[in-house]
Amino acid sequence: MDLKTPGLYIHIPFCLSKCSYCDFYSSTSLSALPLFLDVLSKEMKMYRSRFKLFETLYIGGGTPSLLSPQQLEIVLISVRETFDITSNSEITVEANPADLNRPYLEALRKIGINRMNIGIQSFDQEVLHLLGRRHSVEQAISAIEASRNAQFHNMGLDLIYGIPGQTIDSWLDTLKQAVAFSPEHLSCYQLTLNSKTPLGKRHQAGEFSIPGEELQYEFFMKTSQFLEDAGYIHYEVSNFSRGIELASRHNRKYWDHSPYLGLGPAAHSFQKNRRWWNYRSVNQYMTAINAGTLAVEETEILTTDQIRLEALYLALRTQKGIFLDEFKKRFHYDLLSEKRKMLDKLQEEGLISIQDGHLYPTRTGLAVADSLSLI
Repeated sequence: MDLKTPGLYIHIPFCLSKCSYCDFYSSTSLSALPLFLDVLSKEMKMYRSRFKLFETLYIGGGTPSLLSPQQLEIVLISVRETFDITSNSEITVEANPADLNRPYLEALRKIGINRMNIGIQSFDQEVLHLLGRRHSVEQAISAIEASRNAQFHNMGLDLIYGIPGQTIDSWLDTLKQAVAFSPEHLSCYQLTLNSKTPLGKRHQAGEFSIPGEELQYEFFMKTSQFLEDAGYIHYEVSNFSRGIELASRHNRKYWDHSPYLGLGPAAHSFQKNRRWWNYRSVNQYMTAINAGTLAVEETEILTTDQIRLEALYLALRTQKGIFLDEFKKRFHYDLLSEKRKMLDKLQEEGLISIQDGHLYPTRTGLAVADSLSLI
């Protein structure tokens, strides 16, 4: 039995417009939205016997803030009628700043949403235009202020760096503006381009270049230093919080192999040694559920060795790292003796630290976390 309490993720697969860099699944046609909410409720019931209790709910997308408070309440009612939710649960909604105003946010508070995650991305209008964002800098600032006025005391902001033409100084200006609002959480993502997105195609056509490895490293290190100096904890490669208690409880489940259920098109789930994901299509998803079958596109069963390697890889993306005794008990694998030469080398290079039975990445190590997984 897995003693970790699961998290629930719900993917709202609709957007008014697609951002030029985004490769998450969504549709810009909203005609299926009312029917989708009915189908989503059906999918929940299909998992009632496999998942009983959740302590986090994350409504992501797409653009969940396209939904009216009444539609979001329908989703929450379905969740509460189908599953048990802990009394102190973290319930997050992702939002585009253009959708937020005080009455809307107050309505969300009334139905039980207690955490907002706002996709700011930048406080530079030219950057927002390049990224294809539909909100303005003024709307970003207004959305943050409205969230505070609506008494949201747990607010996360998403920001992107490594954008064509962006300098370290202009990025630090964005960070300064973000920190001025004292958000409880900041996610700072490096821009990655999928060749199938509009921005990715422009990059492949040679219209612009993106930062090389050295500049990417500088962006990362300056971000970490600046935010830690401002009182934030760098608890995961891309995530910062004003105290570990304000880290995203839902996102942390992905880093420590907690079970989670993903509902909606393209959503991923994990339980024990099984991972599965839904069709990346609203139509395929709804057709399957309405036919009385799960909308699962594919399932993989992980071996013990695969789970061990994943646990190592995920832990080395976090400030928490690995407690070596716990790792040994869980996987019957002594990292210190099995990988002594490699660990000594990584310590000499300043990428990891081992103290009091605890192995964790340094800031430099977090910057190259993917390479650390080769341990």
